[in-house]
Amino acid sequence: MNKESNIYTFTFAIIMVLVIGVSLAVTSEVLQPRKKQNKNDKKMMDILSAINIDASRENAQQEYDKYIYSSSIIDNMGRVLEGDAFKIDVLFQYRDKTLLPEERRYPLFKANKDGSEYFIVPMVGSGLWGPIWGFIALENDYNTIYGAAFDHKTETPGLGAEINQDFFEQPFVGKKIIDDNGVFVSVEVQKGGAQSNDPHAVDGITGGTITSDGVTDMLKNTLMIYNKYFSSLIEDDIKKDTLDIINNID
Repeated sequence: MNKESNIYTFTFAIIMVLVIGVSLAVTSEVLQPRKKQNKNDKKMMDILSAINIDASRENAQQEYDKYIYSSSIIDNMGRVLEGDAFKIDVLFQYRDKTLLPEERRYPLFKANKDGSEYFIVPMVGSGLWGPIWGFIALENDYNTIYGAAFDHKTETPGLGAEINQDFFEQPFVGKKIIDDNGVFVSVEVQKGGAQSNDPHAVDGITGGTITSDGVTDMLKNTLMIYNKYFSSLIEDDIKKDTLDIINNID
C-alpha cells in the first residue's frame, strides 16, 4: 500500500483509534474494582470525619468497622426501610430531578466512640456553583451536634470553598437543632456574625453568603427529615419508661 495515499492515512487512523479505544476500555474495566474501593474508602473517611476520626485510605475499612456499629435507611416521613444504607448515594439522588420526595432514601449511621453513641447524618445541598455536602454527628439526645464535616467541588476559593475548613466546622459543635420548647429549628449560618450564646446559629463566611445560605438550607431540609425519625425513637423511649414504671408499681 502506498504510504503517501489518503487510503493509507485513513486506514492507519482508524486502526489507531480502534486500538486506543479498546485499550482504554480494557483498562477502565480492569481498574473498576479499585475505583469502587477508592470511592468506598473515601465515603468511610467522610463518615468518620463527623466524629473526628481522621482515617486514611489505608485504614478506612478498619476504622469504619471499629466505630460504625449499625446503619439504617429512612424515608421522607422518618419511617425505617430495608436495605444497605452505605450503598445510598445522596449526591446522586440530589442530582436526579425526576426523583419524587417520597422516593428519596436517607441513610443514617450509628457510631460508638469512647463508650458514647452518635448518629451520623449525610446531607447534600446547593452552593453558589454546584452541590455542597457534609455529615453531621448528633449525640444520643438526638439534639446536640458532636461534629460537622462539609465539602464541595466548585465553590469559590477563599470564599464559599472555606466550608471544609476547621474554623467553619468547629463552631457547629455543641449547637442544638431543637429549641427549649421541643420544636425543631435546625442551625442557621448567619451573615454578619452569630451571637456566641445562640445555640442555633454559627457565623457565616465573609463574602460567601450564597454558600453559607446553602449550608443553612441543607441542614434544615435534611435534619428535618431525620428529626421525624428521632422523634419516634423518643416516643418509644417514653413508652418503654412508662411501662417500666407501671410494672415496678405492680
